[in-house]
Amino acid sequence: MVKVCVTGIGLVSALGGSLENSWRNLIAGKSGIRLHQPFPELTQLPLGLIGEQPSELTMLTRMVVASALQDSGLVAPLADCAVVIGSSRSYQASWEMLARQMYNANHFPTCSFGNWLDTLPHINAIAAARQIGASGIVLAPMAACATGIWSIAQAALLIQTGQCQQAIAGAVEAPITPLTLAGFQQMGALAKTGAYPFDLHREGLVLGEGAAVFVLESAEFAKQRQAKVYGEILGFGLTNDAYHSNSPEPEGKSAIAAIKQCLERSCLSPSDIDYIHAHGTATQLNDQMESMVIQRLFPQGVAVSSTKGSTGHTLGTSGALGVAFSLMALKHQILPPCVGLQQPEFDLDLVTAARLSKIRQVLCLSFGFGGQNAAIALAR
Repeated sequence: MVKVCVTGIGLVSALGGSLENSWRNLIAGKSGIRLHQPFPELTQLPLGLIGEQPSELTMLTRMVVASALQDSGLVAPLADCAVVIGSSRSYQASWEMLARQMYNANHFPTCSFGNWLDTLPHINAIAAARQIGASGIVLAPMAACATGIWSIAQAALLIQTGQCQQAIAGAVEAPITPLTLAGFQQMGALAKTGAYPFDLHREGLVLGEGAAVFVLESAEFAKQRQAKVYGEILGFGLTNDAYHSNSPEPEGKSAIAAIKQCLERSCLSPSDIDYIHAHGTATQLNDQMESMVIQRLFPQGVAVSSTKGSTGHTLGTSGALGVAFSLMALKHQILPPCVGLQQPEFDLDLVTAARLSKIRQVLCLSFGFGGQNAAIALAR
């Protein structure tokens, strides 16, 4: 089996404008979540904004792709590099703006057809390919909150099957729009003060912006060019509940299947995992189901944390951010904290403050609406 390595990371989040800044603030137990009112028609809410106003998808993508390439030591053009960059919301902010512009005060259509074509869901991945001069495979996954891990898994599979030697993969999300906020609020899923994953008094999720992309290479290719390596992708598991549009299957059967699939492909047993980067949305249903799954599969004492109390829930990007933080945990041998957790509800070894630990293999989890389950295993 071809080994797949991560040789570059580009990241931006509410915690910081770079991987290093975000990691430093995370380890310090800081949060990028603040009370904002970006839209006058909506009430003030806690949000994980990167700047003072909602970010733009194309700008975030361009920024992290450039950072990942620079970090990996690669220089464009990269004609044979695959591009797998997903988003669960894609250009929704542009669509909402376009919808408002379509009708003037007298409700006469004023839509520009060309603008609509520029905001099709896959265009962002194609723009990234253009940015690095890639003329090979381009994929644009959409799998709700599992999009980030799904994208990385697909890119790893392309390398493992010999379809390419290099890929740039990850997810970008700029989901702070009136419709997204109103929709989550209507569901009763939004927190009122902040995100508190696995806490007895958790209120719900806090929406955040973010982007994380990775340069993946075959180990042989990385060795040839003497690239620095963050870690190896051991395996992944992807399943679907086929149960409900937004509620996880109560017994967690498909979530358990995804984790078992991942461990089997990685040639690991549950006791081999030193740290689990949990999905941990701070919603009642997710944290309950995820805790049950971890308790059922893993031995007591495996370290667990969710970083959404720091970054907010970045939807499709959340798993990609989790992979980046997991790779930094491997690099620095530091367990990142579950910021916002005060009173744990569940019998897990939840990391409440950053601590040094011997970390060899980590597992990163994502569970998305529609029952999308994703797990990925990483090693030093």
